[in-house]
Amino acid sequence: GEPTDWHLVHLGHFAMGGAGIVFCEETSVAVLARKTYSCPGIYTPAQVKAYRRITDFIKRMGAVPALQLGHAGRKVATKPPWESFAPLTGADAKDGKPPYRGLSASPVPTSETALVPKEMTADDIKDVIQLHVDAVKRTVDSGYDLLEIHCAHGYIVQQFLSPTVNHRTDAYGGDLQGRMRFGFELVEAIRAAWPEDRPFFARLSCQDGQGGHWDLADTLQFAQGLKERGVDLIDCSSGGINGPLTLSVVPRLPGYHVPFAEAVRREVGILTMGPGLITEAHQAEAILQGGQSDLICMARELMWNPNWPVHAAQTLGVPDYFDLLPPGYAWWLKRREATQQLNPDG
Repeated sequence: GEPTDWHLVHLGHFAMGGAGIVFCEETSVAVLARKTYSCPGIYTPAQVKAYRRITDFIKRMGAVPALQLGHAGRKVATKPPWESFAPLTGADAKDGKPPYRGLSASPVPTSETALVPKEMTADDIKDVIQLHVDAVKRTVDSGYDLLEIHCAHGYIVQQFLSPTVNHRTDAYGGDLQGRMRFGFELVEAIRAAWPEDRPFFARLSCQDGQGGHWDLADTLQFAQGLKERGVDLIDCSSGGINGPLTLSVVPRLPGYHVPFAEAVRREVGILTMGPGLITEAHQAEAILQGGQSDLICMARELMWNPNWPVHAAQTLGVPDYFDLLPPGYAWWLKRREATQQLNPDG
């Protein structure tokens, strides 16, 4: 669970390319809360030291380092996505990756081959909340200036929110108010531990994937409660309750989560962002200027082109767009551009 040189280069080149905020991938609050053995965590002093090296570099490049905090709940102990995302089995134990049992709102496994998760007791709920609080303190020590709690994609918070998984009959189940209780208590504890002057985001699946029962109307009520508890922005996503995000019922069209971001922004009166196939500069600018979203959130497009912000600024006619790059890069590229302008046919 400790970040390596790969993470420094991976995250660092987004900061070098002009991104305003650079998020580390979902980072687990405990070793047995990770989706895969490859997932990072923030539960040891060694991890804090390793993250500090990354956040220091991101800040030197002029960007804001951000951490997305999460707990996979019942979706633990799987293979990485590029290896099928299937649950680990006894065969994987021979390679030093034995399956392990997760926690969840109810003992509902993700598939027929996955281990049945333990239904969380009141003490388990308190323990998981405390794991998040401890992780928040380490996040501060790691040098992060922005924190996001992952409440989406079928992970532990969504497992309480969605009646697809939450079959409880106690105060943490039943109607919508009961199913939102764990998420609200978790957010209250995180907000109390996170510095008041630093932004706090929450990622939500605004609609369950195939076979799910959570929808935008539920999301609006949950988002309102999050706003009242100190969340500054809702990161609008979808899917994941019954498996991979490829089972989403939301068509994969350009900007496919932007309508969710627009609805939450309008109905709740909170800042939003909506990732999903935002690839063109004019598309991104139209989303902002149209009041559909307050931030442009990108992942795979930046993997394809980590200098996308610079190219977008050039496309939109922003002066001195090379200044988004480190000075050494900017100086050389400005000289090349000036030479090309003097000798357009050269």
